[in-house]
Amino acid sequence: MTTVPDPNRLFRNRLIRELVAMDLDPDQFVVFGSAPLLAHGLRTTIRDLDVVARGDVLAWAKRAGTPAVGAYSGDPVWQFGRGRIQFSAGWITPHWNAGELIDGAEVIGGLRWARPADVLRYKRELLRPKDLADIAKIRAYLRGPVRKPPQLIGHGPT
Repeated sequence: MTTVPDPNRLFRNRLIRELVAMDLDPDQFVVFGSAPLLAHGLRTTIRDLDVVARGDVLAWAKRAGTPAVGAYSGDPVWQFGRGRIQFSAGWITPHWNAGELIDGAEVIGGLRWARPADVLRYKRELLRPKDLADIAKIRAYLRGPVRKPPQLIGHGPT
């Protein structure tokens, strides 16, 4: 089930194109939520983009975005694209470190994406009915393909 991320497929998504068009420093944010599943081919659609930001990108979002409140954390978020792209300074609960998420993210197509293991952890935390299928897909993805060990022919003890 392991797939190689295809940046060309990603950029066909309108929300991803909107994010790229914002021309932000990719070292100052990470795309989280369910969108990394799109990046890894585990989903074909997404309804929104959750972006964890810091530094200049976070300052820009605060100036340019529409203020709102995070659905799960209650923390401030700044919305774009009719609320379908949300920037925040953190993720769901305080034990998620925004800097570590950004610095440890995978770079696909020039953007930073939360690692599948982090998405799995987040989805297990919330455990909403809609997360169950994603959890199963991520687990299978992280296990990777089953490989048979190579067979040694004619090299065993005599």
